[in-house]
Amino acid sequence: MDVVNQLVAQGQFRVLKVPLGFIKALEWFFAIFAFSTCGSYSGMFKMSVECKNRTDSDLNIDVDFEYPFRLHQVYFDAPTCNGGEKERLFLIGDYSSSAEFFVTIGVFAFLYSTAALSIYIFFFEKYKENNKGPLIDLGVTGVFAFMWLVSSAAWAKGLSDVKTATDPGKVVTLISACNAEVNRCREVHDPVMSGLNTSVAFGFINLILWVGNLWFVFKETGIIAPFMRAPPPQEKPAAPEAYGQQGAYEQDPYASNQGGYQPDYNQQGYNQDAEYGQGYGQQAAPTSFSNQM
Repeated sequence: MDVVNQLVAQGQFRVLKVPLGFIKALEWFFAIFAFSTCGSYSGMFKMSVECKNRTDSDLNIDVDFEYPFRLHQVYFDAPTCNGGEKERLFLIGDYSSSAEFFVTIGVFAFLYSTAALSIYIFFFEKYKENNKGPLIDLGVTGVFAFMWLVSSAAWAKGLSDVKTATDPGKVVTLISACNAEVNRCREVHDPVMSGLNTSVAFGFINLILWVGNLWFVFKETGIIAPFMRAPPPQEKPAAPEAYGQQGAYEQDPYASNQGGYQPDYNQQGYNQDAEYGQGYGQQAAPTSFSNQM
């Protein structure tokens, strides 16, 4: 009991909230419904044979059949309308192969889902160790997905044949007394096939679940991880340290073109001012001398 309590305490039940564990729990659940609805089925139908001589009639002929649907072993007694004699008749067909194959896949899928859930919850770190656990899980999941496809399709065809073989309207044609027009044969109760229809639906639901689970198990293998890496950041050109340095190597092409023929206006203006001042000084000197006189 202590060992169980320790395992429960160490269990990583949060894995059931992620798609890997949640979809496995759904597979476990629907596998139970798939094989139980088919493997536990039992049905019956009723017919009546009304003879011309009412004392020979049988108005309540019950025919029972069940899984695994070896209908060729199912028999019933029908009146011959000839002095109270009866004849034993058998149904036609053996559909046990498709039904048993479907149930077998459901049982093994249930067992594997139980084992996988236990590993996810209690040994998830060892499951991911060396990538062996996810690879094995991926392979087994792929096999079960294919088996669900084959078994569901086979059982769907087998169920269609079972419905035909257990149709009371066709079974009454096997009774020899019904070939005479003076006798009246009819079906009283059809078999209920809703449980078997549900089993086929659960089979294809399991197919969808196991195929979808392939992607989540594949992601755990890490095979796709190298292809999902972000691209490396692009290198940006280094910014200049100062605005002056940028101007040092980025010259204005118009300035260089104009420097060859533009005169130095500052120097020319300075020489003109100097000459003008010198001339003005020479002309002003006599005037100042006369004033002194």
